[in-house]
Amino acid sequence: MADNRHKALGLSDEKVVEMYETMLLARRIDERMWLLNRSGKIPFVISCQGQEAAQVGAAFALNPKNDYALPYYRDMGVVLTFGMTPTELMLSGFAKAEDPNSGGRQMPGHFGQKKNNIVTGSSPVTTQVPHAVGIALAGKMEKKDLVTFVTFGEGSSNQGDFHEGANFAGVHKLPVIFMCENNKYAISVPIEKQLACENVSDRAIGYGMPGVTVDGNDPLEVYKAVKEAADRGRRGEGPTLIETVSYRLTPHSSDDDDRSYRSPDEVAKAKSNDPIITYGAYLKEVGVMNDELEKQINDRVMKQVNEATDYAENAAYATPESAMKFVYAEEK
Repeated sequence: MADNRHKALGLSDEKVVEMYETMLLARRIDERMWLLNRSGKIPFVISCQGQEAAQVGAAFALNPKNDYALPYYRDMGVVLTFGMTPTELMLSGFAKAEDPNSGGRQMPGHFGQKKNNIVTGSSPVTTQVPHAVGIALAGKMEKKDLVTFVTFGEGSSNQGDFHEGANFAGVHKLPVIFMCENNKYAISVPIEKQLACENVSDRAIGYGMPGVTVDGNDPLEVYKAVKEAADRGRRGEGPTLIETVSYRLTPHSSDDDDRSYRSPDEVAKAKSNDPIITYGAYLKEVGVMNDELEKQINDRVMKQVNEATDYAENAAYATPESAMKFVYAEEK
């Protein structure tokens, strides 16, 4: 029997299996979206594949009832954990009127859902970072028990928004968890052409906060880091920068050809360390999942994906008359 690492973190057998199912659900929704895109049914996909362990491990360490998530566009694992449903994600993919993110007005990946504390994002990368800092400031001023959790890619960590947000949070000791999902590529630019320092987490010291780099393919390691960061924030000890290192298993988006900047061998090697497979293997090693349970989980996930696809494909588009809604003030 392998070391039972999740018990040491205070996680039950049921909870770690639930984490696996959420990771798998994110992967299967994403895979379905690619098929729908390639068959001309949805216009755009920006993928979470390869990053599900970091997203789900992190989100499970938070309290979605009190905490706020400010996700970046790949964060399907985060928003599923916070309460968004597969059907709602599919409605976004198909750009239907019932899409909770934007009523079909925005590209997929622009997550936002007030009831689940998911703060809306936009296309310019990293704009969510100062927003997370502002919410944390408001929470501190109102003496609320909350932390804000904000994610971004390693390319985004070079943007001014990240540095300004991190500096302000550090100065005011705000309860912010900055999580950089380092997937090795900012669209087509490899990490060695983006950063002169070795790790994104090396930047934390300049802002007076701890920085840590963890294995983004290991949801338990990410859970541990985020839990510690959340506890620090709740105690009033300020922000934390966490860097999760994984690999983007797909092209940047459905409009990108990644063969122009990385080799098929490199991608194949990364797929041999797929977090869905490695985490599933851990659960089997410690005896909390067997082949039968794995099949039940996959069947349950595929049923959700199929039902979500059917519902969203048949749902209504927004009416032309609604195009100006939320743009101009309406007469009372």
